[in-house]
Amino acid sequence: MLVVTALAVVRTRSLFAVVMLSGVFSLLSALLFVTMDAVDVAFTEAAVGAGISTVLLLGTLALTSRYERTARQSPLVPVAVVLVTGAALFYGTLDMPNFGDPAAPASNHVYPDYIARSVDQIDVPNIVTAILASYRGFDTLGEVAVVFTAGVGVLLLISGLRRRRKGGSKAKQEGPRA
Repeated sequence: MLVVTALAVVRTRSLFAVVMLSGVFSLLSALLFVTMDAVDVAFTEAAVGAGISTVLLLGTLALTSRYERTARQSPLVPVAVVLVTGAALFYGTLDMPNFGDPAAPASNHVYPDYIARSVDQIDVPNIVTAILASYRGFDTLGEVAVVFTAGVGVLLLISGLRRRRKGGSKAKQEGPRA
């Protein structure tokens, strides 16, 4: 369903439909994260991807046209940028340890510390819950605070733009004063 939704997003010209399909894609991604037992990531994806991003995009859509304009330029430059960026990201993953490698730095330093101290420090018998609720709690709170601040900033910008448009249209309707 993720692939079908992604293809629909790419092929659709109605920007409203694209925003709605992007929200659906985020919810489907959150469901995938839940099935992979990554509940904290699923929660963040649902809140940020389907919630706040959809609201901000709908607010932006209220200030723009409802349909995508056809491109006047050749897509060669954007495609080249995507290919170069993808190649750089792929090159950056070549030094990573294999998945589940017991000799990886994270397996030698972080995991043993969590296993040894989480029951005493947090008093929760489930280590995964202790990590998600306590150690990663401040990280998630920080992410949500940043997204909330960005959302408030965008809403303030949109409200200022609307006030200017309303003021400008009234001045045009009244005409010059003599």
